[in-house]
Amino acid sequence: MKELWEKALDVFSLFCLDGKVALVTGGGKGLGEAIAYALAGAGADVAVAGKTLENVCRVAENITKMGRKSLPIKADVRNEEDVQRMVESVVQKFGRLDILVNNAGVASVHPITDFSTEEWEYIMDTNAKGVFLCAREAAKVMLKQKKGKIINISSLQGSSGRAGDPAYAASKAAVNLMTMAMACEWAPYGICVNAIAPTWCWTDLTKPILLQEIFYERLKERIPAQRVGNPEDLFGIVVFLASEASNFVNGAIIPLDGGAIACDGFPPVP
Repeated sequence: MKELWEKALDVFSLFCLDGKVALVTGGGKGLGEAIAYALAGAGADVAVAGKTLENVCRVAENITKMGRKSLPIKADVRNEEDVQRMVESVVQKFGRLDILVNNAGVASVHPITDFSTEEWEYIMDTNAKGVFLCAREAAKVMLKQKKGKIINISSLQGSSGRAGDPAYAASKAAVNLMTMAMACEWAPYGICVNAIAPTWCWTDLTKPILLQEIFYERLKERIPAQRVGNPEDLFGIVVFLASEASNFVNGAIIPLDGGAIACDGFPPVP
């Protein structure tokens, strides 16, 4: 048996994803695209799923340029049959599924009295029901393998409310509690389920809002790092949670926020 110091000589290998197969939902753009590249960069073959085939094909092509195998899949995470077909397609092509990243999500913010029932249901079905369906189907494969990593993309908004947001915040709170419930149930079978909770990050979706100077300055006041996130800020934490390095991390909701959640939002005392 190796001594502890001898085991540490191989510490970098813990983060290697060579031979692993990953599936990223909402992987055709934004944070999902960054996550797919991070997993491929660490050695995994990556299936990229999303509602727009053109987007997932573009990301899949880039992954092959990185020297990894990829599979573009058109799927709507709200649809149970789509999700089942998606997981089956991954297993059929690669023979296994080691990593699932539940990234697909939508948001809308405007006065609650103007929020239609249909809009509320669309957000909840995508962000909460979608995570449930994808995790459930992926777990069926991982339970047979006696191993797997499920990473749910939550949000800092999952632990606080804001005006005009009866659906997104509620959906991410649901993601947090599902993460914990899944971790409790599947941990004995070698499956780790964790969540990442980012603050605002630069994406095509958020760019029009973040370019509003007054809003951006107010955001920076609440973030000790004095900036919002970049897509590549997810690289390290995603690879960690997908790798052997995090085998004893389960049921965690990890902030990715430049220190925002550690700060009360008030300005420093002069």
